[in-house]
Amino acid sequence: MNRFVAAERALRTAAPHELLDAVRRVLTEQYAAVSVELFLADYGLTVLQPVSVLPHTMEPISVHNSAAGRAFGSQEPYAESVRDDLARLHLPVTVRGDRLGVLSVTLPDGEQAQGSLAELSDVAQVLAHEVVVAERDTDVYMQARRKNRLTLAAEMQWQLLPGRSCARPEYELGAQLEPAYAIFGDNFDWSATADHLMLYVTNGMGEGIEASLLTNLAISALRNARRAGLSLADQAALADQAVYAHYRGSSYLSVLMLDFELATGRVSVVDAGSPRMLRLRDGAVERVELEAQLPLGMFDETDYGSQELCAEPGDRLVFVSDGVYGVSSPEGEAYGDAALVRAIQATRLLPAAEVPRAILRELTGHRGQSASDDDALVVCLDWLGR
Repeated sequence: MNRFVAAERALRTAAPHELLDAVRRVLTEQYAAVSVELFLADYGLTVLQPVSVLPHTMEPISVHNSAAGRAFGSQEPYAESVRDDLARLHLPVTVRGDRLGVLSVTLPDGEQAQGSLAELSDVAQVLAHEVVVAERDTDVYMQARRKNRLTLAAEMQWQLLPGRSCARPEYELGAQLEPAYAIFGDNFDWSATADHLMLYVTNGMGEGIEASLLTNLAISALRNARRAGLSLADQAALADQAVYAHYRGSSYLSVLMLDFELATGRVSVVDAGSPRMLRLRDGAVERVELEAQLPLGMFDETDYGSQELCAEPGDRLVFVSDGVYGVSSPEGEAYGDAALVRAIQATRLLPAAEVPRAILRELTGHRGQSASDDDALVVCLDWLGR
């Protein structure tokens, strides 16, 4: 049995809470590793939290100015010289474009490290898959992601999300919510088939548990309709009925719904409310004006219609909630479209997964305070086409 197969088997047969022990043991035996550490990105994407014996026995590592953070941001392995006789490899732990964290492996010499780089990168990918599967049966990895305690509303919202990034040959997606540990009702969701990508950007209403419950109801109704094979407009109508039946118009929420045809770039859109869409094409940023329709659940039996757009290879689409474009500075100046255009231009060289966090950092500077009074949601989609 070759050593990669041994590592893969060790991870696939390990108990859910023992993945780190399994990868440490097999990398020590098969690759002569001196040390092995697993770091997972926290909910705010500011630090890499160590997965160690709980409570944590190691300090978090900055995403922005560390060797492990460099591997996480670039999504490329990074080799660090520790001493003349030791080299440390930082390997992205990523599954289908969803960036989970970094596996750091210290090896006894640089030549061995370089010779093992490709295999160890594959081991890190297998580990990523196993972490995602293990989270069904253990809280170890979700606990490790927490720099602070989540509010109950935030706990509900993070459980509802599909991930924070995703990649396929036709597109790359990235999304982030703030305040990460105390979000209310903003949400994003996506689902892909062989031929389509469906993307939903939700601007929640209310605060705390009530906002989270409202969003949970609407997203569950949209998923139910989507999984029944209904069109985008019919999905909106079904979710609208579900929300109205429960709240009778006292609460409602805004959703921007998009269905991308992967082969052609044709996009069906239902704009049921306030999330905004901006497009970077050929170096220029413009707001995409859509046919506004009523939010979900405002009135009984609302009819929804879809409109058609076309995404071209190279397009970058950025979606934001009102917690972004409506935020005011200490002087009362709204962030607005002009500031958004500047932020999108400033981040044009970043990969899609990095863009939301960069725009939200810019927003914090405009707001003049770290704490936000409202959810802020940014989703970035790079359309590559076939």
